[in-house]
Amino acid sequence: MTAQIIDGKVFAATVREKVAGHVARLRDDHGLTPGLAVVLVGEDPASQVYVRSKGKQTVEVGMASFEHTLDAATPQAELLALIQRLNADPAVHGILVQLPLPGHIDEELVINAIDPAKDVDGFHILNVGRLSTGQKSMVPCTPLGCLMMLRDHLGSLSGLNAVVIGRSNIVGKPMAQLLLRESCTVTIAHSRTKDIADVVRRADIVVAAVGRTQMVPGDWIKPGATVIDVGINRIDAPEKGEGKTRLVGDVDFDSAVQVAGAITPVPGGVGPMTIACLLANTVTACCRANGLPEPEGLTA
Repeated sequence: MTAQIIDGKVFAATVREKVAGHVARLRDDHGLTPGLAVVLVGEDPASQVYVRSKGKQTVEVGMASFEHTLDAATPQAELLALIQRLNADPAVHGILVQLPLPGHIDEELVINAIDPAKDVDGFHILNVGRLSTGQKSMVPCTPLGCLMMLRDHLGSLSGLNAVVIGRSNIVGKPMAQLLLRESCTVTIAHSRTKDIADVVRRADIVVAAVGRTQMVPGDWIKPGATVIDVGINRIDAPEKGEGKTRLVGDVDFDSAVQVAGAITPVPGGVGPMTIACLLANTVTACCRANGLPEPEGLTA
């Protein structure tokens, strides 16, 4: 038996369609256009590609895109002043500062300067606290995308055993909080976990987000489990030619696909969902800011 492949590209396209529908209704019924501001400091090539992609997809779903590109040497005070202007701008419903930032800028200070209601990344300390206490919050995009995929594939998650491998603030911890909210029994495993293979083998749901190349082999997977692989690791691919590389996840796909019930590939799994959920969060923020019902199917 080989696992069902959960196609993130196809699923992300359906999420973007839903977003576009909500955006059209907000415009037609309320004269509102959700706006997303993305701030890029410096010239990191990966960040530049990502920001371009965000801007393109924002416009494609009918939202307003505001891009601010600052020089790598921009003083912290100047960046904070820009964030204050965006906080005060009623046309901007979501603010995202592309990470990583140059070394002279305090990332935590910058993230926490964003209005929590416009913090579409879900990284502000207030949103983190609200998520962990079950209050309404902005939810980080990658865990939100993982949750949407799990709900779509499994329906109710109530009572299932879930293991999250990795304890980062960006994925591991918020993912665990979201699964707790769905009434899963949740274990967070990490590099210090004893008998980690045994811990993972008990899981109906495995979310691998540890950033270690193909760390999870197929024999760690419970037969029929649903595996969400958040890892993006680049390895040498001599079969493609000298100096070539390819992307792999934190799960050894070839062995896991023989055991799991369903699995996300890398690339083409969780990755496309991250920007789709950023757009969804911006629509949610716009609805909340204007006292309108939140978009169904696009929130946690």
